[in-house]
Amino acid sequence: MDIPRRRIHSGGVDENAPTLLFLGDSITQAGDWATWFPEFRTVNHGVGGDKTGDVIARLDRVVAEQPDEIVLLIGTNDFGNRATTEQVVRNIETILVDLRRDLPGARLLLVSIMPRGREFADRINDANRHLRQFAATVKAQFLDLWPALALEDGELNPTFSDDRLHLNAAGYEAWLAELRPALDRLRDAPPMSSPISVIREP
Repeated sequence: MDIPRRRIHSGGVDENAPTLLFLGDSITQAGDWATWFPEFRTVNHGVGGDKTGDVIARLDRVVAEQPDEIVLLIGTNDFGNRATTEQVVRNIETILVDLRRDLPGARLLLVSIMPRGREFADRINDANRHLRQFAATVKAQFLDLWPALALEDGELNPTFSDDRLHLNAAGYEAWLAELRPALDRLRDAPPMSSPISVIREP
C-alpha cells in the first residue's frame, strides 16, 4: 500500500523546545513520536516504502527543519528489493556524511536495520556491522536493536510484529525501551560545533 508522504509536528510544545526529527520509512512513519516525546518538537520524516536512495533525495527537507537531534532508521526496504549489502551500506554512509556536513551541530543516532524474516538476517547483520563502525567517523551514535527484537536465528520476534516486518504496539514499546536511554546518552555527548571532513574508501 502506498502511504502518502506526510510531515507531523507535535502540538502544544514550547517554541524553544529542541527539535527531534525521525527519518526513515514506514516503521518510522507509524511511530507516535509527539505523544512519546512530548518534551520535544517532534518532526516525523518517515515515508512508507522509502529506500536509502529515497532518503538521500529528500535530505534537503530534513536540513530545512534544522533539527537538534536526528534518529535515522532506513535500509530494510532496500533488502526487500534485492539491493546488495554494499549498496545499502554506502547509501546510509552517504546519508550520514551529508547530514553531518549540512547540520554540523546536530546530534545523530543511527538505529540498526531491524530484523525481519530470518532469510534476511545474514545480509542485514553484515550491513549493521559495517554501519556500527562507520557511525563513529561522523560523530554519530549507533543503537543496536537486535538483542531486543530478534530471535536467535535472526527472525523478528513474532511478539513484536504481525507480518515479519512492521512493528506492532509491543514492538514499538520494545524499541522505545532502547531508544529513550540511547537518546539520553546522545545528549550527554559533547555537541558538534563545526563541520568535519570524512574520507571514505573509493
